[in-house]
Amino acid sequence: MSSYRTFALLAALALAAAASSCGRDDAQKARKGGENKSQTARSVRLAAAVEGRLPRTVAVTGTLAADVDVVAGFKIPGRVIEIPVDLGTPVRKGQPLARLDPTDYRLRVQQAEAALRQVRAGLGLAPEGADDRVDPEETALVREAAAVLDEARLNRDRMEQLWKKEYIARAEYDASLSKLLVAEGRYQAAVEEIRNRAEILSERRSGLELAKQQLADTTLLSTLDGAVRERKASVGEYLAAGAPVVGLVKIHPLRLRVAVPERDAPAVRSGQAVRVRIEGDPADYVGRVVRLSPSIQEQNRTLAVEAEVANPGGRLRPGAFARAEIVVQADLPVVLAPASAVVTFAGIEKVFGVKDGRAVERKIRTGRRSGDRLEVLEGLAAGEEVVLEPGNLVGGAPVTVTR
Repeated sequence: MSSYRTFALLAALALAAAASSCGRDDAQKARKGGENKSQTARSVRLAAAVEGRLPRTVAVTGTLAADVDVVAGFKIPGRVIEIPVDLGTPVRKGQPLARLDPTDYRLRVQQAEAALRQVRAGLGLAPEGADDRVDPEETALVREAAAVLDEARLNRDRMEQLWKKEYIARAEYDASLSKLLVAEGRYQAAVEEIRNRAEILSERRSGLELAKQQLADTTLLSTLDGAVRERKASVGEYLAAGAPVVGLVKIHPLRLRVAVPERDAPAVRSGQAVRVRIEGDPADYVGRVVRLSPSIQEQNRTLAVEAEVANPGGRLRPGAFARAEIVVQADLPVVLAPASAVVTFAGIEKVFGVKDGRAVERKIRTGRRSGDRLEVLEGLAAGEEVVLEPGNLVGGAPVTVTR
């Protein structure tokens, strides 16, 4: 019985060993099969890096600002009766923005016209007319004084002859002299009175023009082509002179204000082209440098630069954040690689080449983008081929090139 048990135990151990051996063989076969599968060559397409030409630029950020930003208001006080514009309304130069009640100012014009007619009549001029020239000798007041003066002179001459012949007393001759002096004084006073009235006429004319100007000022006109940025008054409100009514901005062209780092400042010049991009807008806008600060700001070591950006359609808005490139030198030779060949992981840029049927990883450093290509600053030469759309390709993986 003991030998039978021993035999059964040995048989069980043999079966267990055989099963374990089969399991190891199956696992090894499975691993080998997986390895063979993972080493299957991947089909890839290649494209060569080429030599191209790109301008040298200085990348900056800044803010778009209105070329003109004003708050319009009336020069005279009054009650607002109309405001035909509101927030965002486009306006043209000379377009009405608001109106005051003109009644009082219309009455002032009538009052000034009456005062002017009165003075013109006193000078012998027609009540209506624009010619205010006056010849004192032609006025009635001076002619009357001149006639009295002539009569006094003649009387004095007669008295002088009679006195010399001793036909009259000395007192009568002296009286004629006195009358002559009085007549001369009255003539001079008449001339001065006419001159004074001429000055009053000029004053009345100015008063009339001022009254007309104030009547015209009851309509507030736009001083620029732009748009309404803000409305600050309401219909029915009484406004003092100079009170704000609407804010206006000139939106074409706009000013781009940027700060250029000190190391790039020597290359920036007035007239250089500027390419501008706005957040959320895929379009590129073109401008040019028009103003540069004469000094570097000590606080941040930058140069203040202003560019003029055309905005005829009004798509750009003042106050928007902008990214820009100032073109400081045109057509420099560079190496360009397809953008689809560049892989970026953890801030490291790389491309893949092919050598002896396997992928070769190469680290590069890129610069600017030009269409579907990227400027390669380091790690790749013109003419070298790279894998297009490498995806999850790794270095050392087997590949086959398809054309």
